[in-house]
Amino acid sequence: MDNIKTFLVFGLLVVSLLLWEAWQNEYVRPAQIAEQTAAQSAAPVVTASGQEVVKGDLPDLPVVNAVADGSLPAIDGGGVQAGTQNQVHVKTDVMDVYIDPKGADIRRLALLKYPVESSDPDVPVQFLNDTAGQFFVVQSGLRSDAQAPTHYEQYSAEQSEYALSDDADTLVVPLHWQSDDGLKVTKTYRFKRDSYLVDVDYQVTNASGQTFSAYPYAQFNRNRPSEDSMLLYTYTGAVFSSPGDEYEKIDFDDLDDAAYMKTSTNGWASMIQHYFVAAMIPALDDQEKTFYGKSINEQNYTAGMKMPTITVAAGESAQTKYSLYLGPKEHKRLEPIAENLDLTVDYGKLTIISQPLFTVMEWIHKVTNNWGWSIVFLTVLIKLAFYKLSAASYRSMAGMRKLTPKLATLKERFGDDKQQFNKAMMDLYKTEKINPLGGCLPVLVQMPVFLAFYWVLVESIELRQADFIWWLNDLTAMDPYFILPVLFGISMFIQQKLNPAPQDPAQAMVMKAFPIVFTVFFAFFPSGLVLYWVVNNILSIAQQWYITRQMGAI
Repeated sequence: MDNIKTFLVFGLLVVSLLLWEAWQNEYVRPAQIAEQTAAQSAAPVVTASGQEVVKGDLPDLPVVNAVADGSLPAIDGGGVQAGTQNQVHVKTDVMDVYIDPKGADIRRLALLKYPVESSDPDVPVQFLNDTAGQFFVVQSGLRSDAQAPTHYEQYSAEQSEYALSDDADTLVVPLHWQSDDGLKVTKTYRFKRDSYLVDVDYQVTNASGQTFSAYPYAQFNRNRPSEDSMLLYTYTGAVFSSPGDEYEKIDFDDLDDAAYMKTSTNGWASMIQHYFVAAMIPALDDQEKTFYGKSINEQNYTAGMKMPTITVAAGESAQTKYSLYLGPKEHKRLEPIAENLDLTVDYGKLTIISQPLFTVMEWIHKVTNNWGWSIVFLTVLIKLAFYKLSAASYRSMAGMRKLTPKLATLKERFGDDKQQFNKAMMDLYKTEKINPLGGCLPVLVQMPVFLAFYWVLVESIELRQADFIWWLNDLTAMDPYFILPVLFGISMFIQQKLNPAPQDPAQAMVMKAFPIVFTVFFAFFPSGLVLYWVVNNILSIAQQWYITRQMGAI
């Protein structure tokens, strides 16, 4: 067993995933959409301000005369773009934000440090957006049987423009709402320098003459992405965390089947996608919170939380708060914010291997200051770690190579009698004390590490648009000139020459086609991943050539 078999197993896993995704896109998801009915909206409910909304858009009331329909917070009619003319514009050193006075909610957010394309650094990633095609917003409010500001109510702002000044570390943006009977609510956002963490607090002043009760809620509301990568699968959907379920992925199909709800004293709710995460984190206390998710007509999806009820006596004030993280999936930023939030850097089932690999690669980057060289040196370290296992595999292959003339003689002797040929071949292996499967165990042991490193390269935002050398200026994009895939194909061809030739002519023809097939296959993979395989192949060729020559097989 040699590296060719490693590629075959790896390719089989990836192709299986692509076939599954293609089946989902071609048959399952269109069927789900076709089953929707045009008149699926529920009976309207009228808010305290007289606005008509879809039933189920608001959380249950917190007191005895609540609407007992068991509904969860949802959306305000789908992805309808709100004009930016009346929105409050907030700009920090890392964010460009628009807050809509309706609900005082964040409707648009651009990440200034992350351009869409490295060739055009002035066009940042639009992480949150309220357009119909890319609907992803934050919604929050207070839910009460009395008049209270839900995400439908209109706030007023003191300014239309806010900007973090060069000499400030914090930017405070307050918005105000007042009821007809004297209840005042101030919703304040606090942005920080070089931070994607936004603190949100509600200050409630009760001058209504009656006790006021409400619970705060906050939710992300987004549509299902219209585009799914057919080459690299990454998870997009809701993720929740609570004690006992530290990282619980609830994808859109799960929410189509049933709403999600869990009560816990601590945790968080989020929507994640490739490289970026939007998470809401309640204040740390011993009170219970409810985390929830829901599908809206199998088109839009919410993930959010209902926080403990606040009660404000007449003439008194109260405050409640939570935090939003709206930015890149970076370990160093996520880990200090909330327990298990760094798991949104989703390496899948092999996280226990992937995280140490990334830690080592990050350490190498501190020395080299280049993520490409970090991949190269980490590949060398992995190869050294498995040197003895690889050597056992190559010795087995060298032994098989030495037997090639004898196997050819057996082939001529028995002709098309495959049964007798196979029996004679096994007797020969036994006589020469060669195990034809001797290389399988080393590859099986190494496979989890290969796959774990694959997820490190795919999932780590640090490699996004990271420059390497010359023509490679984005390790997460395909090689623009296909130089690395061609080098990969050449290295695979050389490896085949070091391996024993298959006795079956049909198998030999298939093996000759593999370098071409995998060159085309890898041409569309991230250049960082292909770089890993090229370096790994070069090291493997050197090791195999040395062992094969040492055993006199060449």
